[in-house]
Amino acid sequence: MLPVLEGTAGAVVMGIVLLDVFLTVLYARIGTGLLAERAAHLAWRVLRRVAEAAGPQRGIVLSFCGPTILVLYVLLWAGGLTLGAGLIIHPGLGTGVQASSGPTPTNLVAALYAGGSSIAIVGASDFRPTTDAYRLVYLANSLVGMSVTSLVLTYVMQVYGALRERNALGLQLHLLLGETSDAGEMLARLGPCGQFSAGYSHLVALGGAMGAMKEAHHFYPVLFYFRFRQPYYSISAQAHLVLDAVSLIRSTLADENASWLKEAAAVEALWRVARMLAVTLETAFLASDLPEAIPASSVER
Repeated sequence: MLPVLEGTAGAVVMGIVLLDVFLTVLYARIGTGLLAERAAHLAWRVLRRVAEAAGPQRGIVLSFCGPTILVLYVLLWAGGLTLGAGLIIHPGLGTGVQASSGPTPTNLVAALYAGGSSIAIVGASDFRPTTDAYRLVYLANSLVGMSVTSLVLTYVMQVYGALRERNALGLQLHLLLGETSDAGEMLARLGPCGQFSAGYSHLVALGGAMGAMKEAHHFYPVLFYFRFRQPYYSISAQAHLVLDAVSLIRSTLADENASWLKEAAAVEALWRVARMLAVTLETAFLASDLPEAIPASSVER
């Protein structure tokens, strides 16, 4: 009975890991992960404690959070698959799975080694299946290992592609602000001498880029944990500056020739996407309810 329970437990472990990979990499929506998202929250809390103890080096410590969480994802998924495969293979050591040479060890460490070797896409194993059932197990494990490796590599590349686009957006905003943190500077540059017709195209492009960033953080929540020394690369700073700029447009422009800008589609889109991004940021880091001023129905889950 014990071998059956051990094999079932291994299949359950592998199923949970594969479901987590599916939800994190393929389904790609914030708040849906089983293991990876919780591991990211835990890593963030630990690094925050370490950063608080680091004093002046706090920013440097926190800058390692994003890459650390990606490494944690890989170790979590690889370790889970290895554990599951090892539990499935363990009952067959010495019978359905044997060592290539010499006596076959039957301890759990040997089972984990055999399981890890069965899902690895490179290298040779010291264990080989000798029955059709375990040959099928090895075949299934190799397919799972190959698929998960491809998905994880693609995921990491897409995360860094989205991170590069976010940094480009932050730099664009920083330049529009005249390398300051004053949204009034951007407003002055968008409408020199009160002429906003030319600057409106910048607002349209900025709205599109902000929308892309909002969806990027829904697809890849791990982006929230990447931070740099320059504050203008922060997604929270970008959302704050956009909300500040739109507020200034709607509250300070009194000229009749520029009043059309207050109701322009690009300005409204910037306002809405920045609010949605702020709520997405809150749901990623805070356990409290959504702000009352922003209906939860306005945020895509």
